[in-house]
Amino acid sequence: MTQSAEPTSGQTPGASYAAAGVDIEAGDRAVSLMRTWVEKTRRPEVVGGVGGFAGLFDASALRGYRRPLLATSTDGVGTKVAIAQALDKHDTIGFDLVGMLVDDLVVCGAEPLFLTDYIACGKVVPERIAAIVKGIAEACVHAGCALVGGETAEHPGLLSPGEYDVAGATTGVVEADELLGPDRVRAGDVVVAMASSGLHSNGYSLVRHVLAATGRDLTEHVDDLGRTLGEELLEPTRVYAKDCLALNREVDVHAMSHITGGGLAANVARVLPADVDVEIDRSTWTPPRICTLVGEWGQVEQPELERTLNMGVGMVALVNANDADAAVGVLANRGIHAWIAGNVLAGEGSAHLTGSHGRS
Repeated sequence: MTQSAEPTSGQTPGASYAAAGVDIEAGDRAVSLMRTWVEKTRRPEVVGGVGGFAGLFDASALRGYRRPLLATSTDGVGTKVAIAQALDKHDTIGFDLVGMLVDDLVVCGAEPLFLTDYIACGKVVPERIAAIVKGIAEACVHAGCALVGGETAEHPGLLSPGEYDVAGATTGVVEADELLGPDRVRAGDVVVAMASSGLHSNGYSLVRHVLAATGRDLTEHVDDLGRTLGEELLEPTRVYAKDCLALNREVDVHAMSHITGGGLAANVARVLPADVDVEIDRSTWTPPRICTLVGEWGQVEQPELERTLNMGVGMVALVNANDADAAVGVLANRGIHAWIAGNVLAGEGSAHLTGSHGRS
């Protein structure tokens, strides 16, 4: 066997990928650690397993549809990753990613089928990558979709060893004649709001700015929250996909809106036709304390707060008025707190918040 030559005294070793900061062996170990979690997301239509160049999904499953429309969504979790990194807790951020992806699909009535993820990091720490993928996989199981592939990329020099970002894309399917959206919405419909689990994955740049300006520490126990600030801020995004699909099967849903960046009014307006308005009554719910604390600590004006944070509403369904109470009941039976929050009126395609919130 030929031995590689050792550098002589004073000679500079040749460059290598490892010397540049990329650890191929660590990447292989990360894949090995995540394999079990990925397998838990498997649907019958998935072909092959972890390790291929592309994820495969048997599209013959779509033959049972009359006219299948494929829906796709891509997103990340924003600067919420900075909280996970600061606390060195990485097994929930994947839940946030899946929530951002599949709940954008379900608003049009689409069932999420499969998902791929992308993790960029400064240094591959196999256990950390596996923890991220564990969260993604658990949320995929919750949403009923398969995790069919992904990519972990090591970017030394661009990201520090402790930094990473996560993103993904998902694909779903809906019957063309069952597509939800503005064409179905009518004056007289009722707004059914679904409670968020907290801030979800939006507004964290504002939140972090407020914390930095006021000297708040993530390990600080906040009595009003009943836990530390960091624990509150890492509360995983609620995944509504299966609940919304069940709701659509059981009542006459006309449209749904995922409340993400832009806040409640702006996101509801995205699913309205040009001849109606939506009025949402703030007095029908009390925002989570974390939302109002951010406002108090940062002296954030209410309009700014409402167009940045979800204020306690993570998803909205616009339903036939005759089905409004039934819709609340269906969601309650599935563990989702929901309530009638407003009405659809003749108008010009906008959404408005009225009234005042109760005090938390």
